[in-house]
Amino acid sequence: MTASNSVLVRVPATSANLGPGFDTLGIALDLYDEVEAALTGDGVTIEVEGQGEGELDAGEGHLIIRTMRATFDRIGVPQPAGIALRCRNRIPHARGLGSSSAAICAGILAARALAPAVAGTAGAPAEPPTMSDDEAFELATELEGHPDNVAPCLAGGLTIAWTEQSGTAHMVKLAPHGDIRPVVLIPAFRLSTEEARGLLPKDVPHADAAVNAGRAALLIAALTRMPESGLLLAATEDRLHQDYRAPAMPRTADLVRRLRAAGVPAVVSGAGPTVLAFSTSDTEDLIAPEVGTDWLIQPLNVDLNGAGVQFPETR
Repeated sequence: MTASNSVLVRVPATSANLGPGFDTLGIALDLYDEVEAALTGDGVTIEVEGQGEGELDAGEGHLIIRTMRATFDRIGVPQPAGIALRCRNRIPHARGLGSSSAAICAGILAARALAPAVAGTAGAPAEPPTMSDDEAFELATELEGHPDNVAPCLAGGLTIAWTEQSGTAHMVKLAPHGDIRPVVLIPAFRLSTEEARGLLPKDVPHADAAVNAGRAALLIAALTRMPESGLLLAATEDRLHQDYRAPAMPRTADLVRRLRAAGVPAVVSGAGPTVLAFSTSDTEDLIAPEVGTDWLIQPLNVDLNGAGVQFPETR
């Protein structure tokens, strides 16, 4: 089969931290961005539909283009003369649902899929070096800065991700129980990850760290067995990051407090300001009355497969 010069990549939204699993735990959600990438004769053209339309860089500064360029360099093939993108974005931007991680993963997978076509151009090696899934994850972590969002985006499901002192990133994928029902509560306002991370202290009390370690371990058990609201509520307690970030998103912090007081396992999604709640049969009717009309309530399923790649002939 000859190398294709176009590819379709679908990447899921993600929610990281999940309360106590700061910079470690993440889950993939069935809300997707789709990116069509094609090699063209010259220059960069970008069409965006949906989230970010009219807001994003339409040239070399676009995150997917920058990621594709970095991936071609890492693989060891020449930069193509031109790239055309068509992006259908459904993941809200700057809301804590992994839109940047999705763009990075989309760029890496698109470039990896298109590398054989690039290798067929003049001056390229006949057989380009390959990029394994582990190498793709390494590059995604390097570009994003943390592995907890790119891991579930690439692999799907529930992931535990960590980085060694050497900088090498690793992940383990787990299958959450089939009855886990995430609900995301999305506000109209935005918050940058950099702003939220800037509020974190350099040191935290030992007792708080110990609580989070225990809750993170408990959360793995709670998400992989038959969901129980009481167990999930205890397992999603956090003392490392949510309270410190509350001044940047007081409405988010207030909603999390009210939901938890009502017995709903609720956390800040990623760096916020979206709230993630785990709905169970005995708490599903408790969410809407606390949320009100200022937030979009979006029930979602867990995406179990992660990012996917299709070529035109297989669509």
